[in-house]
Amino acid sequence: MLTDLALLRLLQLVSPGLPIGMYSYSQGLESAISDNWVSDPQTAAAWLQAILARGLSQVDAPILGRLYDAWLNGDQAAVAHWSLYLSVCRETQELRSEDRHTGQALARLLDKLEIDEARLWLRHPDATLATLFSLAAVRWQIDKKTAITGYLWGWLENQVLCLVKLIPFGQVTGQQLLQQLAGELPDHVETALGLSDDEIGGSVFGLALASSRHEMQYSRLFRS
Repeated sequence: MLTDLALLRLLQLVSPGLPIGMYSYSQGLESAISDNWVSDPQTAAAWLQAILARGLSQVDAPILGRLYDAWLNGDQAAVAHWSLYLSVCRETQELRSEDRHTGQALARLLDKLEIDEARLWLRHPDATLATLFSLAAVRWQIDKKTAITGYLWGWLENQVLCLVKLIPFGQVTGQQLLQQLAGELPDHVETALGLSDDEIGGSVFGLALASSRHEMQYSRLFRS
């Protein structure tokens, strides 16, 4: 069972107020909206559902679970392996840069919060958000399944906040999207936990295309 303190630490870790700069990244969503691929609640839901089903539950979430186990067992070689593995799964320069910058930013925060292992990742080229997120989850005694759920929730909330700013959606529409898609997260967590090493991998072509187009977008609010 998640203790009260572990629950509070998880809320801290997934909060939009966490100072790692996630608010400045849209992960290609800004380009998808500019090109009118995403224009209303229905297309927004379809976009996010596809990324969850074919991307996060197939790549990020299972690798987060392996990083969690590696930190728990003190296996630094496995931490380095899975962090690099996740980094090379990013299909564009912007997505790799986002993962590295947010991972290093979380490393700086965790270092200040006296999690000593984070110090080695302050300038590490293969730092990812999942690498440091899993470290915090282990040190704060957040169980693996709950940590993965929190990670997916944090991604979803940030994407909905981007939609509210860019389309723009009203706050009620944003909350309706969160309610709808949050109901799908438990199944994605179970999928991620059930994958073998050889089954890890996935691609969302629309996301990769949107991200690559965003790199050349003339006017933009977000860094990815």
